[in-house]
This record gives sequence, C-alpha cells and structure tokens, in this order.
Amino acid sequence: MIIIAYYWLIDIQTKVPEQVKEKCQLQTEKFMGRNIFIVTPKNRPKTSIKILYFHGGAYVAEATKQHWDFIENIVNDTGATVILPDYPLTPKYNYKDVFQMTVPLYKEIIEKIDTKQLIIMGDSAGGGLALALEQKVGTENLPMPAKTILISPWLDVRLTNPQIDEVQKKDKQLNKETLKLAGIAYAGEDGINSYLVNPIEGDLTKLKNITILTGTHDILNPDVHILKQKAEEQKVGEQIEIKQYEEAGHIWIIEDNSNQELEKQGYQDILHFLS
Repeated sequence: MIIIAYYWLIDIQTKVPEQVKEKCQLQTEKFMGRNIFIVTPKNRPKTSIKILYFHGGAYVAEATKQHWDFIENIVNDTGATVILPDYPLTPKYNYKDVFQMTVPLYKEIIEKIDTKQLIIMGDSAGGGLALALEQKVGTENLPMPAKTILISPWLDVRLTNPQIDEVQKKDKQLNKETLKLAGIAYAGEDGINSYLVNPIEGDLTKLKNITILTGTHDILNPDVHILKQKAEEQKVGEQIEIKQYEEAGHIWIIEDNSNQELEKQGYQDILHFLS
C-alpha cells in the first residue's frame, strides 16, 4: 500500500534523449510550471509550419524514445517546428489538470502563430487529447488549426464498443481491461462520460481538415469509424478523413514493429499530409 500511495504522488516528467539534442535544435520553456519542448531542425532550413504534438501513453506515461525518434524525423524531414507539451499525467493528475494547462497553452500559441501555419498532431491518448482540446476551444469560437493528424487516437476511454472484443483477438499491443483502468484514473471522480475524456461524445461541427491514421489490428480502430459516423450525422463528415491500414497495430508508425513496409507507408503518408 505504501508503494501504491507513493506512485500516486509521483509527478512523471518527460526526459529528452541525448540524440535529439545532437540532431535537432532543442529549446525548453516553462508554461504553468511544466516543460514545453520546442524542436527545430539543425541542418536544414526551418519552415513556417508549427506542429503542436501530444504524445500518447494512456495518460500515464511520458513521451518515449520512440516518440522522440519520430519527432526528430518529422523535424528533419519537413523543416517544421514541433512543440511538445509535457502535460500532467495520471494517476497524480486527471483530465481537469490537463485542460487547465492545454487550453491556455493553445490560446498563447495562436496569439503568436497564424493558425494557417499550425498543425495539431497526437498519437493514442495524445490523439484523444488533441481532438478534445479542439472541441473545447471550439466552444469558445477560437480559430482551429489548419490541419489535424491523429495516429491511432483513443477516442473513448470507456471502451464499450462491442467490436473491440473482436479486434482484441488480433491486437498484440493493447489490453482492453488495462486501458480501462488508466481511463478511469484519467477521468477522475466526475469525468468518465465527459467529451473532454471521450471526444467521441463531443461536438464535431467546429472541426476541420482532420486525418486519422488507424490500423485494423488496433482495439481503438472501431471507435474511429463511430467518430466518422457521428461526423456525418452532424453534417461534417467531409472534415474527417480516415486512412486505414490493414493488419497495422497500435501507433505502428511510431513504435518498432515487424512490418517495415507498413511503417514506411504510414510515415510517408504523414509527410504528404504535412505538406
């Protein structure tokens, strides 16, 4: 019990691998007491494109080496600037803490950056966070980013879609019951049905130009199609494009996997969407 209580108090923070500092320009700023990492190319011209990136990790884990490798590649292949917030993680924090940081951060960013040059990206839990953030700022009629790219987004922490159990037989990375525990912790006492926790429940009418990359061997895949259906019901189906990859697993573009061709295809598609 002492170990569990101690873990509950830990403030997990992202650590930057040394290789990122060697291959990219890295600037660290503070925002509301947390780190904001700004990554720019070191050996090529910098473009005007800014990418606000939310990493995945079931809301409990910091950005991994694989996340940093992916960001490093994006920066050096496109010349874009990536802004990576080290947002609060559960179990010490919950969704309220996350949005108390990310909404003001978004407002500050769009005061400095033309949204025509702003792209939001996120993977897994970070993809769900990115979409919910856009829904939240949409309620304030704030400008939307030019593009949004979501990789294997977690759209509903309740995981009640009956098709998930069928996909679970093929998913070698995620476990439904384990994920649900993380989702409950992130939701806190009152958020389990909130759209900020489950953006599948949110208003989609303010969103624009969203691309979702998803694999058929990912238990989060069925909810992507529910989101598309809801977008069509809300008369904005054309704003959400789904790019589905047969037999691809969860965030296969970022994590090391055995199918290099699928990984390469997904990454090349992202470069195309960013252009």
